[in-house]
Amino acid sequence: MKAPQFVVMHIPGPAWKPGVPVFEQDGLDLHVGHYASLHAEGKLHMGGPFLDPRSGGMMIAAPGVEEDELRAFAAADPAVRSGLLTFELRPWLVGMQR
Repeated sequence: MKAPQFVVMHIPGPAWKPGVPVFEQDGLDLHVGHYASLHAEGKLHMGGPFLDPRSGGMMIAAPGVEEDELRAFAAADPAVRSGLLTFELRPWLVGMQR
């Protein structure tokens, strides 16, 4: 079996303001900047917000990024530390790919 990739799932936390659009949430810019640094290192394959009313989003780590490294990175996210978002790290087996 191939090694899994890891996905960070985000959902609104206790500091999330219901009814406020995702890009108008206080501190979301810090969250975006945090993950932009991971992307710049080549360790983030893709990520972004869901656009339905439940909000949240997901980040897909690049192949080879280890679970412990990604978990520590996700926990250090300023939006997680402030309570704007919470996260869950899930292993993902890429079954199909172009």
